[in-house]
Amino acid sequence: MNGDPSTAQLTSAELRRELSGRNLRLAERIPHESTYGAVPSVVYQEIDGEHGNSLTASYRRICASPDWSHRLRKCYTAARGLRGRPTELGGKLDCANSSDALLMNVFCYPGVTCRKAVCSLLGVEPGVRPRFGVKPGIPLISGRADRTEIDMGRGHLLVEAKLTEGGFQKARAELVLQYQNLEAVFDVDELSVHDGIFHGYQLIRGVLAAHHTQRSFLVLCDARRSDLRETWYRVLRAVKDCQMRPKMAILTWQELSSVLPPKLQTSLAEKYGICSIPTDRSSTKSDGRKFLS
Repeated sequence: MNGDPSTAQLTSAELRRELSGRNLRLAERIPHESTYGAVPSVVYQEIDGEHGNSLTASYRRICASPDWSHRLRKCYTAARGLRGRPTELGGKLDCANSSDALLMNVFCYPGVTCRKAVCSLLGVEPGVRPRFGVKPGIPLISGRADRTEIDMGRGHLLVEAKLTEGGFQKARAELVLQYQNLEAVFDVDELSVHDGIFHGYQLIRGVLAAHHTQRSFLVLCDARRSDLRETWYRVLRAVKDCQMRPKMAILTWQELSSVLPPKLQTSLAEKYGICSIPTDRSSTKSDGRKFLS
């Protein structure tokens, strides 16, 4: 990407290393703990109504909103590796590598949901309140419903956010084939399957969630993660439902940053190395890239 170091391509491990170094420096004077290992994860603490992993304005809005604040108790699976006391520090939104924390820090910031440029980029109406941890209830062949979560919902839009995660998860064939509308939405033979394991499971599930709820589906990821984009396009190619294709899109945090308030832009650049890049408004919905009003 034009030699810009902020968009140089990185693996998930390389990006974790980069963020670890950034946050170890930023956290020197902020209450925090870190995990053991060659690439420690920084886990921030809350003190006096402020939190090292969030801008103060975002964190206070999260704490004041019952439908948002319950996410603060979401378990951090690597808490056992903390040097401190994991019973006090184990929240996933405390971790510097958390895509959930990044998502909430951005969309809970005052004024972002009403910001015209943001809403235009996402194709949503201004002022629509975000919901985090949405359970779309995708129907299964058994008659039951899948209870897994999508990271965020805003009106007609479902959002899956990624940062340093290794990928979009894998799943056994018997798990994927249990979805009621799988063959109506996908050409299953075109999905990436190796030794009975489906790749890009979260994307498959997200598209099915959008189909079931008659919503759009957006993936937010880092511009430095070409591997995630490649997985996205592989899943997109397998979608045979012509009504679903225009409802699917991918957007980078760097592109989103370009339309965020200046204070948020500065925070993302310092904490994550996410520097604003302009969106390509010549792209269309049908290429699965982004939504444009």
